[in-house]
Amino acid sequence: MQRAKFALPSMVTLMSIACGFGSIVISVDNAFVGDPGDYRLAAVLLVLAGVFDALDGLVARATNTTSDFGMQLDSIADVMNFGCAPGLLLYCYGFQLLGADHPTLLRMGGIASFFFVACGALRLARFNVNVGRTDPRYFVGMPITAGAACVASVVVAWPNPSSTVLHGALVVLLLFVVGSLMVSTVRFPSSKQKKSWGALVVLLINLGLLAWLQVSYFVLFFLVYIVGTLALNAAWKTGWTGVAPPVVYDDET
Repeated sequence: MQRAKFALPSMVTLMSIACGFGSIVISVDNAFVGDPGDYRLAAVLLVLAGVFDALDGLVARATNTTSDFGMQLDSIADVMNFGCAPGLLLYCYGFQLLGADHPTLLRMGGIASFFFVACGALRLARFNVNVGRTDPRYFVGMPITAGAACVASVVVAWPNPSSTVLHGALVVLLLFVVGSLMVSTVRFPSSKQKKSWGALVVLLINLGLLAWLQVSYFVLFFLVYIVGTLALNAAWKTGWTGVAPPVVYDDET
């Protein structure tokens, strides 16, 4: 039983990998079909992978089975689930049906998708080496899970694949922007912020917006999330301290 207990977090991580792999399979199978329902399902599986990704840490802490093996497995899973899977989803969704008539756009889509995957891998590597060396209240760069959810939210809201050059070009722009944010030094608030009644009010407002807007809510959420974070970082540079700025450690890289 003691040995089995240590396998629990890894099993949850494997469930996350299963969701990411399922998303990849659906994306590939649907590339030349273009069924909107399948693309939305592939995007939802990425969200479910994120849920399991959060649960494996909770299970490890609850059972006191945190290990170096589990952390390595989790990091590898993140590259697949939140780097490769969304990159491939957006490549199939944004460019495959346009590729025959617009080969240049198809190549640009491949480059943009790889850029997203590469930035996600670099973001994870930087996070792993900087554990304990940055202010835990803030992430340095957009977390890869948020980056994956951001691009997946577009597919959830508009599941019909690209049918015009403009649509494909916007997908290219989305991948480059989100990828750049992941490897940037912009500070994104983490879940370790001090809890307050204001945070509870914000949570209730978001639940109300989710019930009202449904699938469109997620695009609005990430738009506000990104714009608000950029505005907050700009305000810190002007000396504003209404929200406590991150503490910069001497050995931070």
